[in-house]
Amino acid sequence: MTSGIAVSPHRKAPPAARRREVSAVQQRSGRRRASARPSIDPQGALHIFGQGGVSLRRGPEGTPRRPDLVVLLRPRAGSSTEATYPRRQRMFKTLKEDIRVVAERDPAARSTLEVLLCYPGVHAVVIHRLAHRLWGAGWTLTARFLSNVSRFLTGIEIHPGARIGRRFFIDHGMGVVIGETAEVGDDVTLYQGVTLGGVSLNPGKRHPTIEDGVVIGAGAAVLGPFTVHKGARVGSNAVVLKEVPADVTVVGIPARPLGPQPVETREGKPCFPAYGTWPGVATDPVSRALERVCVQLEEVEGRLRELEAERTPERRRATAGS
Repeated sequence: MTSGIAVSPHRKAPPAARRREVSAVQQRSGRRRASARPSIDPQGALHIFGQGGVSLRRGPEGTPRRPDLVVLLRPRAGSSTEATYPRRQRMFKTLKEDIRVVAERDPAARSTLEVLLCYPGVHAVVIHRLAHRLWGAGWTLTARFLSNVSRFLTGIEIHPGARIGRRFFIDHGMGVVIGETAEVGDDVTLYQGVTLGGVSLNPGKRHPTIEDGVVIGAGAAVLGPFTVHKGARVGSNAVVLKEVPADVTVVGIPARPLGPQPVETREGKPCFPAYGTWPGVATDPVSRALERVCVQLEEVEGRLRELEAERTPERRRATAGS
């Protein structure tokens, strides 16, 4: 006689089969967790501290314990995180150099904290380096927006496409403008009101290239796609429209080279030429030429007065005889 109770088609598996099924699930889960963990490179991590092998801390009985924390934090070899480490190190090294160079070129800087808080030139350079990385990564609108924020905060406008070298110093800073295709080398100094501009609508290279060690004084304008070579100095309010040779000082409108310049030294080393000129140096070759002309005119006028004084008695005698 058949019972009215329905029997489920799913029967319980035997205990041994169920244990095998659970074990297989645990193994698959363990493999997934193992593949998700970052691999550890202890030797590479401990190499930071100058050790050549894996060094584990040991307990009282000499049994090994877990490795140091730095071992676990070491990025996996070949990973994108590992490739990022050198870039971060270079970024922080560049930032330290940008701060340290202020004390070398500005005697008013008294501490690192003062430089970080009170120097808009440093703020502008730091923000530009971040904006330039965004620009290179294709985030052009974000880079331009960040550059605009920097201009609002510091009064310094640096296009995120401009290439800036190491130890770049903008003193005072207000009104500095650096265009998109400008290239600035290492150890360059700009003062307030400097313009590195372009005079062409060509979308290609249209801004100047400033090589290492150049100093550009306040209010100067360097306009065009030419090069200001290594160690050159541009005097205040000069307008540079053509290439400047290395280790030459140019001044005036348009800028012209001065003659050999005296170099001040301190402890056997050349001093930093503030504002691009040494004290007591004439500013403009045209002005110097005009001064020489004025001196010569004064000498000629003096000689004429002497000649007139010599001829005056003769004229008097001739008048009396007639």
